[in-house]
Amino acid sequence: MTKAALSASAKVPESEKITINLGFVDLGQIDLLVREGFYSNRSDFIRTAIRNQIERHAETVRQIVVRKSVELGLRNITREELLSARAAGQMLDIRVLGLAIIAPDVPADLARQTITALSVLGTLKASDAVKAALADRIS
Repeated sequence: MTKAALSASAKVPESEKITINLGFVDLGQIDLLVREGFYSNRSDFIRTAIRNQIERHAETVRQIVVRKSVELGLRNITREELLSARAAGQMLDIRVLGLAIIAPDVPADLARQTITALSVLGTLKASDAVKAALADRIS
């Protein structure tokens, strides 16, 4: 693994920050549960609630992942992979549920020449140039 690849993988965050809006009553109820010791803080409550909903729908998610040939988790798209695809005359249809990373050394034109579609349910990490080159192919 190259030094650039190591440093890129070392920078991958384990989570992503999101912002949500809650009604005053819902927020008050969360604060009450935190105050009573059921959760350590608001974030703990929200993470737990999200995990419970994901678990509740786990079988549905599994079926969709299989049906749509979605890769689950982390998907690294490397320059070498794209060069190999181009040399073989292949176009890639990439579907990820989780985190997709297009390596920082991938030029925009190579991404455009080799990626026919890119669907990411989660987070896409790529250079602004690559994102722009694939804008009409990202869903």
